[in-house]
Amino acid sequence: MLAEQSEIKKLIDLLARLPGLGPVSSRRIVLHLIRSKGSRLTELASAIQGVAEGVRECVDCGNFCSDLKCRICTSPERLDDQICVVQDVADLWAMERSAVFKGKYHVLGGVLSMLHGLGPEELRIPILVERVGVGGVQEVILALSATVDGQTTAHYIADQLSATGTRVTTLGRGVPIGGELDFLDDGTIAAALSGRRDY
Repeated sequence: MLAEQSEIKKLIDLLARLPGLGPVSSRRIVLHLIRSKGSRLTELASAIQGVAEGVRECVDCGNFCSDLKCRICTSPERLDDQICVVQDVADLWAMERSAVFKGKYHVLGGVLSMLHGLGPEELRIPILVERVGVGGVQEVILALSATVDGQTTAHYIADQLSATGTRVTTLGRGVPIGGELDFLDDGTIAAALSGRRDY
């Protein structure tokens, strides 16, 4: 096997491990990149290198950013008295696409799961309780998936925050049972946010 072929195979194998891509899609992408390597391949390699070296978690909310805090947490236009709790950054991005929520976020990094060994300490739940405990937060919106693990996590968080006196709400109509935010359209997310109810 030629050296070039082994490099191509390595790239195909790496791309095939990404969500939503299999060997066939990966081969097509690699062929496209090779044919346009004068521009796209170099730009892609540079972008991947930039993400690897420069992206980190926001110290406040857990969003991905290139600074200590993300643009949402530092924006003076965002409401400080509302925190929307989401499972991961993909859910935060889905909420932002809807352009309805004007508060700030808290990314848990998962949901409670005995099967996967994820307890409160493995998630960012203690940091959330600390954020709310500082004061100034009037409402915590639990925008977690309508799955068993998501609802277990929501119940646990509501229980942890009960002593703070902060209003805890959950998304209302629009989110189907078993639905995950990242797969919902913008209108459904907007309806769920506007129809939220006390937890």
